[in-house]
Amino acid sequence: MPGSKPQFRDIETVRDVACTLSDGTKLYADIYRPAGGGRFPVLVNRTPYNKGAAQAYAYAHPVWYARHGYVVVVQDTRGRWRSDGEFYPVRNEASDGVEVVAWAADLPHSNGRVGLYGYSYVGLAQLLTAARRPPALGAIAPAFTGSDHYSNWTYNNGAFSLGFNAWWTLLLGQDTARRRGQRALEQQLGSAARRISDHCWTLPLGEFLPSSELRSVAPYYYDWLAHPRRDTYWQQMSPQERYDDIAVPAFHIGGWYDTFVEGTLRNFTNLACRMADRRHEQRLVVGPWYHNPWASLVGQTDFGPEAAGRVDDHQLKWFDRWLKDAETDLDDLPPVQIFVMGENAWRSGHEWPPASVSYVDCYLHSAGRANSISGNGALSHDPPGDEWPDVFMYDPRDPVPSLGGRSCCVAELTPMGPANQRPIAVRNDVLVYATGPLQHDVEVTGPVTATLWASSTAPDTDFTVTLVDVHPSGCSINLCDGIVRARYRDSMIDPQPLVPGEAYRFEIQVGSTSNLFRRGHRIGVLVSSSNFPTYDRNANTGSDPGDVVQDELTVATQTIFHDSRRVSLVRLPVIPR
Repeated sequence: MPGSKPQFRDIETVRDVACTLSDGTKLYADIYRPAGGGRFPVLVNRTPYNKGAAQAYAYAHPVWYARHGYVVVVQDTRGRWRSDGEFYPVRNEASDGVEVVAWAADLPHSNGRVGLYGYSYVGLAQLLTAARRPPALGAIAPAFTGSDHYSNWTYNNGAFSLGFNAWWTLLLGQDTARRRGQRALEQQLGSAARRISDHCWTLPLGEFLPSSELRSVAPYYYDWLAHPRRDTYWQQMSPQERYDDIAVPAFHIGGWYDTFVEGTLRNFTNLACRMADRRHEQRLVVGPWYHNPWASLVGQTDFGPEAAGRVDDHQLKWFDRWLKDAETDLDDLPPVQIFVMGENAWRSGHEWPPASVSYVDCYLHSAGRANSISGNGALSHDPPGDEWPDVFMYDPRDPVPSLGGRSCCVAELTPMGPANQRPIAVRNDVLVYATGPLQHDVEVTGPVTATLWASSTAPDTDFTVTLVDVHPSGCSINLCDGIVRARYRDSMIDPQPLVPGEAYRFEIQVGSTSNLFRRGHRIGVLVSSSNFPTYDRNANTGSDPGDVVQDELTVATQTIFHDSRRVSLVRLPVIPR
């Protein structure tokens, strides 16, 4: 689906244009527009990551969009880079965004119609702004972003997203230190960000740098640790609490290995449902990508030319449709475009999950020792009978290391993408269950869930589940993974400890994916109690993440049951072929 041809060769760029908010704060932007006269729609990217970079490490440069007949505004958000004010993540983005949209609509060369674009944090800010319904806002394109600042962002089912949170904090803190002239602290934060894997071992979690120095530039990190439950602190900054207020056309873009993909899917499905009579105003594209870049090569896996980034062409047509009233071939396509890994091809549909999906239960089995790839774990469609449970030790001093997956945002620092899981599957604290070689292709597309019957000798612990594609060579590629902090098994607001030794039923959202398991491959599941440093280590004591100290780390004995009374399984969304 190639993009349209540029219309304008000469582009004017105006730097540091001030937008004065009602409270007197000045936000500064760079503006790119076709040279000469004329009025055009305005595309606004409000970023905390430096307007000079313009998120061009992911998108086409703003000049490209300007050449297609847009005024492009790239603005530093409050308290970031050139803009005035104090930065606190997410808190001011809705109110500031409304004022910026009105300001952009009145700019010289603007025709009064405004769109918002950008990914990650910038996408979340779009949704919060859209919920305020600024009159000039005609369309948004939130890419690779979440639905909630708590769930699948800062925490995941009670587990602290350590690798991402620590790295992001150090990244944000550097600009704050720079703005204050604290050059030594800026360099110290940058050095720590490059060694984030080492710093993640430090306890308490807020001490990987002297807390007084880090707290001075990033107090929000300590607020995140102080709010491990999804309380009002998080709810006031959550787009999913405001879905009923969002009525603007939205183009949702995500990747199967992106840390925010579950939020992207949730945003699309909820807004499409609420706009049932205007479903064409919500569109979804999900590729095999992680957070950045969006290319055919994802980690060490090449998904072929079909997976090459196509976000800019899609996005341009989206804004042409809603800000220029232009006819585009998007109108001829179903609203959902997903990439099926393994087949390495795009699939069109009308909803997520696909209407044709059939949920198939695969049951965990063993002869009592599913530990590691040397064990006797199995996965089949046959319900379990009288079977011995599997037992393993979880030692937070020796956690299972993260290997690929859905973290963020630099692959060299924090785990990202598809990776061979065999190096961790040789460990005895990883239970391995797999089918026999498949007799025919099996496509799994949709949300994967797991039911685990488990007990622990600890009052609190974690359980993790990873879905893998086991190749005939033995290479085992992760597709999606989930975690549950045991005390949050029933509520994100009211955690309850375990009774040591008592069996509980845990429902785990393993995650959404789309993958064709080829004939001869095997469908595999890994079960453990840690995924570090993607998530913090559970001390097995019930302490909140920010309170854990080294001396309290306690070994727990974990038991996974799979018998006729306590059935453990993975539920796969299978597409008939």
